[in-house]
Amino acid sequence: MQTDAVLHAPEAGVPVLLFEVDNCTESADVLAGKFDRYRRFFRQKSKDHQGRELPVWRTLYPPTFREGYPPVAVVFNPGIRTGEQALKNRMNRVLDLTRELWSGSWERLGGPGGKLADGYRNYRDAIPLLFTTLPYLQDEGPLGPVWWRCGHREWQTLTDALANGDDIGAWHRRDEERRRQREAAREEAEHHRTAWENKPPDPQPVLPAPYERCGQPVTEPPGAGDAFTAPDGRHCPSCRTDLRQQPMTLRQALFGKRPGT
Repeated sequence: MQTDAVLHAPEAGVPVLLFEVDNCTESADVLAGKFDRYRRFFRQKSKDHQGRELPVWRTLYPPTFREGYPPVAVVFNPGIRTGEQALKNRMNRVLDLTRELWSGSWERLGGPGGKLADGYRNYRDAIPLLFTTLPYLQDEGPLGPVWWRCGHREWQTLTDALANGDDIGAWHRRDEERRRQREAAREEAEHHRTAWENKPPDPQPVLPAPYERCGQPVTEPPGAGDAFTAPDGRHCPSCRTDLRQQPMTLRQALFGKRPGT
């Protein structure tokens, strides 16, 4: 497979980066067709001296330490031939024509509660495809936010553009966060349950002493006036009626009834 240039910059987190320089002199369809040939090359296998199967590209380039094939960057050089809008249209056309090559495949995995509501993107058979322009590189340098990764949504630094933000590693991080949230919810529920079980009993109200004569609970506030008609806190209404109907003793006749008798 013939490529225009190869960059090795492991100190910048880029073990290998292949370059295609596009001078905008051929159609977008012709440019897009090159990447299908790239993938056919990346899929080729060979055997090492121990008979183990190995991708051919690994005999030429170092491992990427990322899922997928070696990244390929297109440096568009519009010069004075292609205006700004025409260059955007060209980029979009190449992006659409190569979508199947760089997008990977969506794999569904369990989400919260075991539901198939989550997943990740599998990049094992995908080419990380990056766009930039010669003017951007000249103005900002290769370490600036001058790279557009197909499938991403903004211009990024090279390190960020090469990162697979929705791969299996991202799913594992989300799943771990869900696990922590479930554990925190269980701990909180257990805390509330324990606090409820250990809650001290509510204090019992202090009831007034029962009525003296019948021993029934007091149901009336004490009052003033005739001890046999007004509530006195000592006798219930029935007891007061009984006391009122009892015949007077000699002492009561001579000295008067004592309250509460």
